[in-house]
Amino acid sequence: MKLIILDRDGVINHDSDAFIKSPEEWVPIKGSLEAIARLNQAGYRVVVATNQSGIARGLFDMQALMAIHQKMHEAAQLVGAEIDAIFFCPHAADDNCDCRKPKPGMFHDIGKRFEISLRGGVATVGDSLRDLQAGFIAGCAPYLVLTGKGEKTRDKGGLPPGTLIFPDLAAVVEFLLKKPVELSV
Repeated sequence: MKLIILDRDGVINHDSDAFIKSPEEWVPIKGSLEAIARLNQAGYRVVVATNQSGIARGLFDMQALMAIHQKMHEAAQLVGAEIDAIFFCPHAADDNCDCRKPKPGMFHDIGKRFEISLRGGVATVGDSLRDLQAGFIAGCAPYLVLTGKGEKTRDKGGLPPGTLIFPDLAAVVEFLLKKPVELSV
């Protein structure tokens, strides 16, 4: 099985320093949903892993988050894309949970759910250092996009070893789909 793990805000949709709190505020980045459709057509399972501390902060509730995700699923389906699962952390940074990125808890849960080792081939795409750190710790290959907070993240440095940098999700997908496939005998 081919699996890819995507951050949500700043990778699939436009980010906001004030949080995405309603379906109306969720706006896809141009080409991101079509990129997910291309992944699906190439046999990838697409999973979203997203920190959503706005819940712990009282900025929105679970019903609003589910409505945002419903809008994302519907928009994806309109272009022939399918998001297989969404994993999210509803906790604040000071809750010290295991699921909030940069900790790898969500990634370990994804590996268990899909019965796959994340080491050696599963890509993770994010726009922030914590996205890349969580995936890297879990064994994923890190890809930074320059959408969302990506340019600031790149400029700060300290990226996990082997991080590849692309303008957006569509460019990551273009790269992944052109990589030669290693066949084992």
